[in-house]
Amino acid sequence: MVDALSCIPAPVLRNLADKLYEKRKNAAIEVEGIVKQMSSTGEHEKITAVIKLLTDEYTFSPQSNHRKGGLIGLAAVTVGLTSEASQHLEQIVPPVLQSFSDHDSRVRYYACEALYNIAKVVRGEFIVFFNQIFDALCKLSADSAANVQSAAHLLDRLVKDIVTESDQFSIEEFIPLLRDRMNVLNPYVRQFLVGWITVLDSVPDIDMLGFLPDFLDGLFNMLSDSSHEIRQQADSALSEFLQEIKNSPSVDYGRMAEILVQRAEAIDEFTRQTAITWINEFVKLGGDQLVPYYADILGAILPCISDKEDKIRVVARETNDELRSFKVASGEGFDVGAILVVAKGHLSSEWEATRIEALHWISALLDKHRVEVLSFLSDIVDTLLKALSDSSDEVVLLVLEVHACIAKDTEHFRNLLVYLLDAFQNDHSLLEKRGALIIRRLCVLLGAQTVYRELSSILQKEPDLDFAFIMVQALNLILLTSSELSELRELLKQSLVNCAGRDLFHALYASWCHSPMAIISLCLLTQTYQHASTVIQSMVEEDISIKFLVQLDKLIRLLETPTFSYLRLQLLEPGRYTWLLKALYGLLMLLPQQSAAFKILRTRLKTVPTYSFVGEQKYWSTPPETSHSKISNHVDIELHYTQDGVMMQDGENMSNGINFDSRLKQFKQMQQEHRVNAKSQAQLRKSSVNMTKEVQRPEENEQSSSTTDTNQPPQSVKKPPAQL
Repeated sequence: MVDALSCIPAPVLRNLADKLYEKRKNAAIEVEGIVKQMSSTGEHEKITAVIKLLTDEYTFSPQSNHRKGGLIGLAAVTVGLTSEASQHLEQIVPPVLQSFSDHDSRVRYYACEALYNIAKVVRGEFIVFFNQIFDALCKLSADSAANVQSAAHLLDRLVKDIVTESDQFSIEEFIPLLRDRMNVLNPYVRQFLVGWITVLDSVPDIDMLGFLPDFLDGLFNMLSDSSHEIRQQADSALSEFLQEIKNSPSVDYGRMAEILVQRAEAIDEFTRQTAITWINEFVKLGGDQLVPYYADILGAILPCISDKEDKIRVVARETNDELRSFKVASGEGFDVGAILVVAKGHLSSEWEATRIEALHWISALLDKHRVEVLSFLSDIVDTLLKALSDSSDEVVLLVLEVHACIAKDTEHFRNLLVYLLDAFQNDHSLLEKRGALIIRRLCVLLGAQTVYRELSSILQKEPDLDFAFIMVQALNLILLTSSELSELRELLKQSLVNCAGRDLFHALYASWCHSPMAIISLCLLTQTYQHASTVIQSMVEEDISIKFLVQLDKLIRLLETPTFSYLRLQLLEPGRYTWLLKALYGLLMLLPQQSAAFKILRTRLKTVPTYSFVGEQKYWSTPPETSHSKISNHVDIELHYTQDGVMMQDGENMSNGINFDSRLKQFKQMQQEHRVNAKSQAQLRKSSVNMTKEVQRPEENEQSSSTTDTNQPPQSVKKPPAQL
């Protein structure tokens, strides 16, 4: 076995471990000459022995000066070997790499210097150690010593040069190493990594784009770094990759789309903007590859539509429009259910613009994939109904359009109205705040007559009589006041002469019976004045409640609106429209004299001109001398004329097929049910109060009775809130 001590003079070995750099340097030069001589004579066994001596006795020595000498000695051996150094690299490089983690910063510095000199000699031959070298350089890039960082940067540049010119570099082996370090937060390491990504991407023979999904997330992570320089470098690298994607025919859009979707939700504004820009390009370029990811992409886009940053909002809207314009068949990986889930989730977004776009998506899906959407209807209908309570009128109108689109089928139409009435019943504020808007819009979208007929059919069988009363009052008020229902009002006015009007009158009457005031309003609208008068005359004491008087007040005021202008003009012919007069006087008699409505109606009736009676005598069964005052004071005159002034036979009470006797019976029966219900509820309330008193302690009862002022007058009855 060769003795290395015999190969190198003792003074040289001693100087190699000297504390002075110059002595170590001179000793290394002598080692270089000795190795060069050995290499020229082929004495590789001696060279191996020298390398082992330098490794064991110097680089692994506990003395830092020895370690420094060993490193400079190994570099000298490599320089001396020149072209033959490659066969000894397995001995030379590992101890140098191990020295990169030495606790002495000077040793780490000399390790950088040594590997630099070794790399200059062997160049591409040391690519086999690239992964270990890269790992070492990654750590040294964040070294605490500035001189070590500086030396590592020099070595890093040299290694990059060697890699870019080498045909032995394996990108497949390098990528896992890069991926594992991409989420490191140290700014120096981040700069180091971005530098390598940029350099390798510039090499034509290295396909970094194909491995982009492996480190794309890390690059996006750097966009929010506190260092402006790092953000700029990461953005520059991403911009270059995006340009390459535009020019590349084959890219794995799917894997990257998953990353971009997550980054679009980032807190950092710059990261969101970059992510949404990438998504925008992907939607334009990805085509069928992105179909399975539509739901995820939509989930990222919708919040960005309401982003506080204008640039993000603009790109998000453009992307959303582009995505929605795609024509994809359901069987091609397009998951309608998943997209519906995303849209449904964003209906509760705090941002109006996002909620609006979510509704546009549901509407678009209904238009293109109706069957699939209806199969998921039970999953979204509750959310759509809740959206009717939205604070935005635009959102509510869009929700109604979606509902109307669903309700194109007869089955879904009825279900919609049932769901809607349930929503009104469970949330009275929805009825008060949005009821008119909802009903009016549905009438426009689905047809006023169709909507009112169906609602009336449902309410006719409504077991909750109190709710039915409220709902009928609401529908009646909408019918009398909304411009959208003008055609429906005109049809009802023809009930006595038109079959369609008669059928509609029948359809509404059944549920309108829940409210006396609604029935009276309907009769005035349909010009069935005799029946209106009969209904008024049939009312009993229990019917004249505060609720009734409130609604009557509203009706009197409505009689002064353009809706009832025809009725007011008919008062010019009291001889022809005597039942109208009788009905109005009947209402007047029900009103308290001190009320404003009483004064309004009385004033209107006083304006009926006396001259209108002249020439109208043929319509009266009383003497011709009947005057205006006499009509006013004798409203109980028994007349038997149709609305057209034609005398009816005794006992006849039908016109255009309407059996008013039957209708009156129907009304009375419904009102009796309401009275029974009211009494039942009153008894329940009384029982509840009695039970509460019974559970009170005796002292509480005593105290209560002792503090009661028997002379205090009863509190006035509070007027209930006006219904819609």
